[in-house]
Amino acid sequence: MIPERTMTDNRKARLRIFFSIIVASVIGSSVIGSSAQAAPSHCLSLYDPCKYPANFSHFDYVNPDAPKGGSVKLADSGTFDSLNPFILKGVKAPAVSMIFDALMVSSLDEPQSMYGLIAESADLSADKSHIDFVLRKEARFHDGTPITADDVVFSFETLITKGDPTYRIMLAPVKSAQKIDARHVRFTLDREVRESALIAASLPVFSKAYYSKVDFEKTTLEPPLGSGAYKVQSVDPGRAIIYERVKNYWAKNLPFARGQYNFDTIRYDLYRDENVALEAFKSGQYDFRREYVARNWAKAYDHPAVKDGRITKRDVPDMSPQGMQGFVYNTRKPTLSDRRVREAIGLAMDYEWLNKTIFYGAYKRNRSFFGNTDFESKGKPSKEELALLSPYKSNLSPTVFEHEYAPPVTDGSGNPRENLLKAQALLNEAGWKVEGGKRMKNGQPLTIEFMLRQPTMERVIGPMRKNLERLGITSSIRMVDDSQYQKRIDEKDFDIVSLWINRGLFYPGNEQVALWHSSQADVKGGNNLAGAKNPAVDAALAALIGAKNKGELVAAGRALDRILLWENYVIPNWQSASFRIAYWNKFGMPPTPPKYGLAFESWWIRSDDR
Repeated sequence: MIPERTMTDNRKARLRIFFSIIVASVIGSSVIGSSAQAAPSHCLSLYDPCKYPANFSHFDYVNPDAPKGGSVKLADSGTFDSLNPFILKGVKAPAVSMIFDALMVSSLDEPQSMYGLIAESADLSADKSHIDFVLRKEARFHDGTPITADDVVFSFETLITKGDPTYRIMLAPVKSAQKIDARHVRFTLDREVRESALIAASLPVFSKAYYSKVDFEKTTLEPPLGSGAYKVQSVDPGRAIIYERVKNYWAKNLPFARGQYNFDTIRYDLYRDENVALEAFKSGQYDFRREYVARNWAKAYDHPAVKDGRITKRDVPDMSPQGMQGFVYNTRKPTLSDRRVREAIGLAMDYEWLNKTIFYGAYKRNRSFFGNTDFESKGKPSKEELALLSPYKSNLSPTVFEHEYAPPVTDGSGNPRENLLKAQALLNEAGWKVEGGKRMKNGQPLTIEFMLRQPTMERVIGPMRKNLERLGITSSIRMVDDSQYQKRIDEKDFDIVSLWINRGLFYPGNEQVALWHSSQADVKGGNNLAGAKNPAVDAALAALIGAKNKGELVAAGRALDRILLWENYVIPNWQSASFRIAYWNKFGMPPTPPKYGLAFESWWIRSDDR
């Protein structure tokens, strides 16, 4: 299924540098928590040495001799009205963040290591109070002007004062940015926040001179000045955008870029309906598709182009962290503020029936916010976890201390009678009694609304609504367009939405504060969509970002996972163990994809298909 997101895909993309690259650092062989003197390094990583040495030539998952040329057509959902990926206003064009380079960039075949991009080296002080970056002499914006320390300082200060609120939150552990000279920048860090250095390293950089003439805070369809491998070629507002490869890209000969960014142009067409988008793919309107809908994967590709080999259909193993896809509750709503009510509503989902009947057995149920990582809570809490959890016993369900979390299970018959009886007992205990066939409390009925941007989830919610009706709960579905969706999300005007969070995070860190901390619950445009205001969550977050070693980090992450699961902030959905992809047979690609992604940017168009 295609999950509805807390943000549009494009807004999520502009924050990816923080949400998927938050790590702590090893400089040479010096772990960030050690007292050893650090030295300038080409890379930063967590706990283990970087895979690639300073003199590496290219990533192992690319073909360094991949040919350049040709055009690729892709698809995205919804619409867009802005090319500014850094502000809250507007619906952002797909992939527009890629026109901006950052100080450092990640690798896809090791657990979150970063290598110098704009920065040729990083030097973390022995006391972890600051990190220095030396910028590459050759680093350039698309207009040929050099990227300087002034641009880096300007980018940092602009994001924390004028950028999307999430940047402000994520950059909080970076106290200041200071120009030392034209190519040397120093960031002062909060030493108590483990990943401060990496947050600084993940900073996107944009031109101070350009934004002295352009209002940073306004939405725009004027292509902004960037520095990345691609720039905007043309825009059909709300319908399509074309990016062109920068032929004289300043970083094209650096190791991280070799064998990548091979397409001359990348076109995104926008579709408001996923079924229309699928048919457009099969008719050749675009070239590559990642399929999220299990029914489509099982049934919709019985097409002549698949049978005769013009379209290739593949399952590619996905070893990356899975995170949590689920229906998130807005606990600010009085009816959803009681965990017992939230648990009762979750019991109305018959996942086993859905997986058998609708998903063709393609999925497994989500059981953690940190699936496929060391931070997934299992068994009973360890003594280290109990040390974090026990002071908050009065705020937590006893089950947090007694059991491993597991989502409710049914016999798959479509009649989850036992679960509904349990739900009925929870509702009665919470004071919601049946009156005239409706759940009532203080003269008010229990009603909930699912807010969606795409109709693909309706067939999941439909059977669930029938079970809710059996419990006396009135439910509805509200379909909204992208702009309405974003407005209501920003203003927290919803009951339940579907989202996917923590996807791609090997090591949870400061980004979790934005998602769950009490201080973020009422921030307009913030990402604590659940409205969580829980002292136990806040304490686990404090332990997480203040962890001094991996053991402390694992204990804090697992404790946080347990609390979030047992507090029923979401109804867990499902996950796939593979990337389901289909593409017109015009591509060349390296023989082995990276362990933690597809690396589509390393593919190329075969010469006979250009």
